[in-house]
Amino acid sequence: MSEVANADTAAMRAQLLAAVDAQRERLAAQTAIDEAQGSLSPASVEALRACGALRMKLPTALGGLEADLVTQMAVLERLATINPAAAWCAMVGATSLAMPGAFLPDAGIARMFPNGQIPLGAIVVTPSGLATPVDGGYRVNGRWGFASGVRHAEWISAITRVERTPGAAPEIHLLVFPAGDCQILDNWQVLGLKGTGSCDIVVKDLFVPLDMSVAVTAPPRRGGALYQIPLPAFVAYEHAGFALGLAQRMLDELVNILQTKARGYAPGGSRSADRASVQRLIGHCEMRLRAARALAIAENEQIWAMVSAGQTPSAEMLCAVRSAAVYATEVSVEVAQSVFRHAGASAVYEGHLMQRLLRDLNVAAQHYMVADTAYEQLGRARLGLPDVQAMA
Repeated sequence: MSEVANADTAAMRAQLLAAVDAQRERLAAQTAIDEAQGSLSPASVEALRACGALRMKLPTALGGLEADLVTQMAVLERLATINPAAAWCAMVGATSLAMPGAFLPDAGIARMFPNGQIPLGAIVVTPSGLATPVDGGYRVNGRWGFASGVRHAEWISAITRVERTPGAAPEIHLLVFPAGDCQILDNWQVLGLKGTGSCDIVVKDLFVPLDMSVAVTAPPRRGGALYQIPLPAFVAYEHAGFALGLAQRMLDELVNILQTKARGYAPGGSRSADRASVQRLIGHCEMRLRAARALAIAENEQIWAMVSAGQTPSAEMLCAVRSAAVYATEVSVEVAQSVFRHAGASAVYEGHLMQRLLRDLNVAAQHYMVADTAYEQLGRARLGLPDVQAMA
């Protein structure tokens, strides 16, 4: 990339991070509210809009930023240190706009982005819905899980099976429809990430016009290098940034706790920060997070450089960038567990920051994108075996 491009990237990254910091107080104040109500508050949603996180992945032709992968990763990491549920909904919300924004035909864009307005979205990616072709579009039925942010969304982007011939292999399409056309099931009673409101949704006999659909194999209609990035690289960095942000916040919080914390039953117990074992823990965890972050940055910078030069990443590169996200998540979970153990008994109470962050991180680690099948596929690629599937 040229020096000018690098300068532009650095400036955009700095501006976005500064915009997130400007919303820090508002987002932090909503964290407990978001968790208690099981969905982002209007204040949290407006904070995400104000800082630009929801449009950083959208084509510039539609008012977006088309930010590079590492910039987006840094923004999500910063948000995760403040309000994890908001960070997760920013991650999902940005992708829910980016995919239709880059791939839908112009008539569909006119519906979803009327008069240049940028809506709020949610996306469901498991193709559990079924669409049947009819005159002018599709009739859609199905139920999708994990529709993060659906309670504040205006549009749903849903990966769906299209069955043209009974018994034949279905096509996979992205279908987009108003959020008001689906039923939201109140089933998001979970261990962590409660504030994301990741409920299941159901549609029954819903008509979706052709201009609100696109095959997932279709080329982008607008936008630049960002939309030449195939899965899983198009989203893997988001999970790396999110996990690293939570773990870093836990480590920073432990450092704060240890400034005054003493251990022992008798009065005048020794200060925890003076124990060599605790000092080693802090240093070791810091290095592990820095190493995982550096790996994720390096892999994503390589992908970005390739697509910016008009080249297509190899299957091995796609496996590696996803594996970097898996590794970042694994390291983050391990660091978080070690940190939590040294936070003291008060950390087990509901409402304590440490136990909430630990819950949120462990739930995030359950996502399929960071399953360790990524390592298996990277191993297959390195061994020169056939049928490497980066999304397996």
